Amino acid sequence: MTQESGELDSLVRKRIRALRVAQGWSLEELATRAHLSQSSLSRIENGRRRLALDQLVTLARALDTTLDQLVETAADDVITSPMIDSTHGRMRWTLKADPGVSVVRQRLTDPPPDNPARMRAHPGREWLVVLSGTAILLLGQRRFRVETNQAAEFPTMMPHAIGAEGGPCEILGLFDHDARRGHQRDDDGGGGSDAQGSPE
Repeated sequence: MTQESGELDSLVRKRIRALRVAQGWSLEELATRAHLSQSSLSRIENGRRRLALDQLVTLARALDTTLDQLVETAADDVITSPMIDSTHGRMRWTLKADPGVSVVRQRLTDPPPDNPARMRAHPGREWLVVLSGTAILLLGQRRFRVETNQAAEFPTMMPHAIGAEGGPCEILGLFDHDARRGHQRDDDGGGGSDAQGSPE
């Protein structure tokens, strides 16, 4: 057995145990769900029994996961750096597991626009949390005050804008593919104002 396969073997055994514990299941309960004896499962978790593919498939099902997820190795590229847009005062990260989703951090200093014509609408959904300060979210005809550590989630087909209240605020937002594309068009001059607008 190579060192690499030995590390994977150990990882899979730890993962089985961790998933079982996370479900709050005893050895006996998971063994019953996976149609194994309790002693067999104990030996699998403790490295005293060879990992067989058919047992891994059964264990994956019992643990409500997939074989791929059960044997997945740690990625080398765990740490990522943001793309920095200094013009709009934001940093953006793309999620590797779902490249259609972006995480954006932005500092807002201006209040939301007074003119409803400057609110934007586009396909998609957005989720944001206020990291510091207070934000004002305009959503259709409604005005929401979002305090530090509060979050907001909304469909972006609803006309919307966000800005700061009483001083700068910092927000962290998640954007699906459609929402990100809608804001990128606006940033490229396709309409809407980003100065007090949304974080992407």
